[in-house]
Amino acid sequence: MKIKRALISVSDKTGVVEFARKLSAAGVEIVSTGGTMRALKEAGIPVLYVSDVTGFPEIMDGRVKTLNPYIHGGILAVRDNPVHQQAMKEHKITGIDLVAVNLYPFKETIAKQGVTLEEAIENIDIGGPAMIRAAAKNFKFVTVVTNPARYDEVAEAILSEGTTSGMLRMRLAQEAFAHTADYDAHIQAYLKAQIEK
Repeated sequence: MKIKRALISVSDKTGVVEFARKLSAAGVEIVSTGGTMRALKEAGIPVLYVSDVTGFPEIMDGRVKTLNPYIHGGILAVRDNPVHQQAMKEHKITGIDLVAVNLYPFKETIAKQGVTLEEAIENIDIGGPAMIRAAAKNFKFVTVVTNPARYDEVAEAILSEGTTSGMLRMRLAQEAFAHTADYDAHIQAYLKAQIEK
């Protein structure tokens, strides 16, 4: 299936502008959030604001922006399931075929001298892992990219074939689950250390 829409929302913006530029050149519509959207717009890349997709503004200091059926329905829909297709049609949900997300810098935050518990907590990503896990679960149809080192490989596949191979999607899904598992492991270890102080 051709990749038509991508959601890009990254804390680590390494290589993201060039990646988005290649996707855009391949005819992929890009949806984005906050800082990532600004970086892409400044580079002259056409981008759709996530609030224009959800019909709802980012709220609570950005804590709530992508936790929405227009995002998760677009990611999780099983494309060859007629019931899912009907739900997408009824609710006007557009499929999201690629999710490029990396997470708030929790590990980097807690490594800083004198970091407070409040600062650490604010760097626990919620929407990011939800999107990553949704895309990874639905890897049969959705490409998930959590590592900027993968951008070139993914972009080249889309530029040449319009999509990614099933095996590449599965490899990226495995990497994505490893990424969120490592992230959660650092959070629980940090909280355990606070309890034991």
